[in-house]
Amino acid sequence: MTFSTESDPLAELSAAGVSVWLDDLSRELLARDELKELIADKHVVGVTTNPTIFASALSKGNRYSEQLRRLARVGVNVDDAVLALTSDDVRAACQALGPVYLQTGGSDGRVSIEVDPRLARDTDATIDQARKLWETVDRPNLLVKIPATSEGLAAVTRVIAEGISVNVTLVFSRERYRAVMDAWLTGLERAKAAGRDLADIHSVASFFVSRVDTEVDRRLDALGTPEAQALKGKAAIANARLAHQAYEQLTAGPRWQALVAAGARRQRPLWASTGVKNPTYPDTMYVSELVIAGTVNTMPGATLAAFADHGALPARPPAADIYAGATAHFEALERVGVDFTDVTDTLEREGLAKFEDSWTELTAMLDREMRAAATNNERGGSPQKSSGGADLLAIYLNDHLSGATAGLELFRRAAQAQQYREQGTALAELAQEVEQDRDSLTQIMADLAVPTAYTKVALGWLAEKAGRAKPNGHLFSRSPLSDVLELESMLLSVQGKAACWRSLRALAETDRRLFLEHLDVLLERADRQSVVLERLRLAAVDSAFRCTQPSE
Repeated sequence: MTFSTESDPLAELSAAGVSVWLDDLSRELLARDELKELIADKHVVGVTTNPTIFASALSKGNRYSEQLRRLARVGVNVDDAVLALTSDDVRAACQALGPVYLQTGGSDGRVSIEVDPRLARDTDATIDQARKLWETVDRPNLLVKIPATSEGLAAVTRVIAEGISVNVTLVFSRERYRAVMDAWLTGLERAKAAGRDLADIHSVASFFVSRVDTEVDRRLDALGTPEAQALKGKAAIANARLAHQAYEQLTAGPRWQALVAAGARRQRPLWASTGVKNPTYPDTMYVSELVIAGTVNTMPGATLAAFADHGALPARPPAADIYAGATAHFEALERVGVDFTDVTDTLEREGLAKFEDSWTELTAMLDREMRAAATNNERGGSPQKSSGGADLLAIYLNDHLSGATAGLELFRRAAQAQQYREQGTALAELAQEVEQDRDSLTQIMADLAVPTAYTKVALGWLAEKAGRAKPNGHLFSRSPLSDVLELESMLLSVQGKAACWRSLRALAETDRRLFLEHLDVLLERADRQSVVLERLRLAAVDSAFRCTQPSE
């Protein structure tokens, strides 16, 4: 993360009443004291985490290796290992943010840890794990993250009644947000009836932003009309502003006022998913457009750095005009045929699925590491001799790694070339997933003790074919055929990747170093990628060849 020192937009944001939280945490960040530097120099006053963040942290570097070896030696199961590693990181972050917690009277200095997302539809199991996380981390500035499913909200009410501070996450719709606030108030009322000190109970509601634009824009692109195109890139901010209006209405009411009199703290709105997915939009728009006093904005590192460098706080029209404009936008979406209820239902399902996939990857990585450590302990650290089958597997996996590396470059180049067109967002998201898939392959190779053949990786045929040969009818520039051929190459690369996952899955039936559930996740993701690429490919075919049809 690099920052400009010429101005201090983050200080201005903080002075405007917005708490700056970092949506990232890793042992590397803690070990290098980078978190402390962000607190001291960049006005960061909180940290949020989720399964995807932890999975990414564990896939990079070796900061967790020694702890995993110790856990393997004593026979800890993978779920308890996840709890040990994540709670240790969160406890360390709580310690780093302790002074902020004291200075702000507990409003900031908060660190979130999420319950297992596989429990999102099980109220009792969510409550049990929330209690366990609260007791294990054992820091007053912890927030336990609970998804805002109907089952999750029942859990929110009960754990708040017990005095556990909560971050309610994966909130997409205003209707669900009202239910979140009701669950919070009901929990406080029960805590009050039980004689608890309400001042010790804190909460935020994580209202997701950028994913709304991604899904709405996709539907507007599918409609394809000028009226639909004019509505792109505005739904997320409008949705968030109307959510804040609902918050203002509730906190002005008698139910909340009675709790305030008893010492209750506000459940602040927290703007989550603030990284911009569409490269044609300003990279700070989900921060600068939501500068509202008394809210939290949790930013991934890249967004934090971007706002520190060139963020701005624009002037605002009166609040009534903001809310009227947001309402008018949703009326316009309805007129062109966008069902926003279906949008938010889709986003909740996909959000839960993404976190479940990340959790599966996280447990798979830990399981592999602990199995390898246990095997190494049993053998006294002696390496196995290579066999003919192992040599062939090394060749096979390095060939796929070469293709994956070249394929990633193609995805990145295509996303860059299409960044100002409607398919640019989809390609950018695919490029991120393809990078994650390549990282998964390198991790699997490490688990199987397969060395990387770097010269082979550097000579991927896909990059040579797509990047140098330019088989598109134009030597130095793009033609309509470029889109078709690039998408066909990307589709072939994904199909080849899926074949590799299937091969490894077959080996996993007898090789304990491989993890079936992780490979299933990778296969499902490859299938989804193929569907998206085929849709984009057919659209490119129609665009390139439509004008060549003979007239009658």
